[in-house]
Amino acid sequence: MDSVSKLAASNDTTTVSSATSPIFITTETIHTILSHRILIQHFHNFLPSLSPTLHTPLRQSHAVSPSSSLLLMPSWSASPSLPYIGVKLVTHFPQNTSLNLPGIHGSYVLFSSTNGQTLASMDGTILTLYRTACVSGLASKILAREDSEVLVMVGAGALAPHLIKAHISARPSLRKVIIWNRTMKKAKELVEKLRKEGDIGSEGVCFESNENLDEIVGLGDIVSCATNATVPLVMGEKLKPGAHLDLVGSFKETMKECDDEAIRRGRVFVDSEAALEEAGEIVGAFKRGVISKGDVGYLVGLIKGEQVGRVSSEEITVFKSVGSAVVDMLTAQLVYETCVKNNKL
Repeated sequence: MDSVSKLAASNDTTTVSSATSPIFITTETIHTILSHRILIQHFHNFLPSLSPTLHTPLRQSHAVSPSSSLLLMPSWSASPSLPYIGVKLVTHFPQNTSLNLPGIHGSYVLFSSTNGQTLASMDGTILTLYRTACVSGLASKILAREDSEVLVMVGAGALAPHLIKAHISARPSLRKVIIWNRTMKKAKELVEKLRKEGDIGSEGVCFESNENLDEIVGLGDIVSCATNATVPLVMGEKLKPGAHLDLVGSFKETMKECDDEAIRRGRVFVDSEAALEEAGEIVGAFKRGVISKGDVGYLVGLIKGEQVGRVSSEEITVFKSVGSAVVDMLTAQLVYETCVKNNKL
């Protein structure tokens, strides 16, 4: 049985919601259910309407060691359209790179908010990769220029291929992807992997690597960053007019992927209020008077049309995400309900 654990074996003819045992949705099943295009559209359709029904306390972050941490991200809703409680548990061990292991591991557990029953558990790591990339993809769909042709990917870790696919899904005009990584071997390996995969939607896209970051940043219509940088990598003076800068990596004040000049030159949008307290680029810019909280826009406001996005082809836009329990829940909802609907038991 490859879609769920044997816990569900006795419930072949029973809906998952009435099962007495929780199901385990495998990573392979998640891959068959999710695509970046589908998840971007799901967020676009439901973030505005379902976000208000969710209670999402600020996530807890606990230092396990000076370099590693444990994050707890709960959310719950009693709405009939989203009758769930969800909790994601994530560990962040950046030193795992030297061990050839992912730096982030996670699990996601879904409960019924009607009776408290455990409904499902699933790989929180792959859930995080999809939802993080697709939030950036959605922001790119709204903020990046419609004629964007060059994507610069800063970082070649586990999130990078998802970000690349999400941006291509959001902006099919993209024709070239240039990848940079501190270890160029990883950038070259990712290029080869993407060339061999030949995903639907990436036909005609050229993949290459380049070790001169300052040079390629200036080529990017979209510059997407997913690193553990504590020293700025993207210099604002290098960004071309009309560029869209996507910042994903930092989630605490000591981390930053761009300098103050990038924040000063761009109009800044975030995925949630948590970014104003956690993202090193944003918090630092506030402290140094580069921007104020009133200058920052929000993704949901953009979707609803309450806030104005790009206003000219020359304007630089900046999107910073730190992740939220809301998009975790919406992703888990899509996976779980699709699994039940398609009887993937």
